[in-house]
Amino acid sequence: MKKAIILITTLFLFITATIFAQKIPSKKESMKVMKATNTYFMNKWPDAGKSIFTNKERPSNIWTRAVYYEGLMALYQLNPDKQYYDYALQWGEKHKWGLRNGIQTRNGDDQACGQTFIDLYNIDPKPERIKDIKASVDLMIKSGKVSDWTWIDALQMAMPVFAKLAVVYKDDAYYEYMYKMYMHTKMIEGGGLYNAKDGLWWRDKDFVPPYKEPNGKSCYWSRGNGWVVAALVRVLEIMPENAPHRDEYLKTYNEMIKALVPLQRPDGFWNVSLVDPTHFGGKETSGTALFAYGMAWGVNRGILDKKVYQPIIIKAWNGMTKEAAQKTGFLGYMQGTGKEPKDGQPVTYTSMPDFEDYGLGCFLLAGTEVYKMKK
Repeated sequence: MKKAIILITTLFLFITATIFAQKIPSKKESMKVMKATNTYFMNKWPDAGKSIFTNKERPSNIWTRAVYYEGLMALYQLNPDKQYYDYALQWGEKHKWGLRNGIQTRNGDDQACGQTFIDLYNIDPKPERIKDIKASVDLMIKSGKVSDWTWIDALQMAMPVFAKLAVVYKDDAYYEYMYKMYMHTKMIEGGGLYNAKDGLWWRDKDFVPPYKEPNGKSCYWSRGNGWVVAALVRVLEIMPENAPHRDEYLKTYNEMIKALVPLQRPDGFWNVSLVDPTHFGGKETSGTALFAYGMAWGVNRGILDKKVYQPIIIKAWNGMTKEAAQKTGFLGYMQGTGKEPKDGQPVTYTSMPDFEDYGLGCFLLAGTEVYKMKK
């Protein structure tokens, strides 16, 4: 009898803990942590045009800051605080709505800022806000070259720009060229950077087999795959239902999301190396945030089964808010810049990545979609 009571009590506690873990946080809770982390950053970087110093000086209109502003604009949609808009506007104005390396650039890292520039144009359609980003993309299309996105991060940096321009100008040529460039990365670059069998991407041609992780498996970098999830989500969100090639993006999105489920850690995070937890294993916030963002977006739009994915999303969000987000607003367990597990190490609760901005952007993107899950 005593053993039966203990067993029943244990089972009850397990069920209670499971239900609690799957409970969607209140809108108030989600908004509170997003505001806190964002306030920390805005207070630390009051001048949006100030150069970033790490191992060298870089202008603040590079990709790292661009990803932050993607998250800020998502937060602004939920909480239209004027200081958020003004902070994004200041960023555009101080860079004169220009791209690092000018309109001749073909680099997605340079063009990523265009996502926010176009968002700000859509709020207040002043031509100077999108003049340079449109000119840059138009030059790419005119060239006929489609092999620029040689690393998967570029998909998130540049694809949404093409999609946004297609909507603004009602011109399918942007969709068609985006598709050609995407398919080159997916099927041709390095023999094809997407492994349909595993539903995951190699970061670039340097990691295509025979390259292997220490455990003998492929190197699937967490944040790299997170960038692709975000690219697909953002493009699907932007383009109308009848836009060209939408089915391709949706198919790949579903394949990736399904592949990610069994790779989640018990604490809700994903490892830096998705299939080799022994290679710089441990919690990592940026990749986790991007996966949570992608999954929550799918649930919110009825694309993913809520019963299956809600517990996964909440476990990831709870892990990040309870174990990575600190009282100061600083986000721990954030891998610094790089392209593989060994880069940007160590990744710990207190370690400071070389750039703080992109990780926060990923976190805000995830948070805004988790916020929408609470009806």
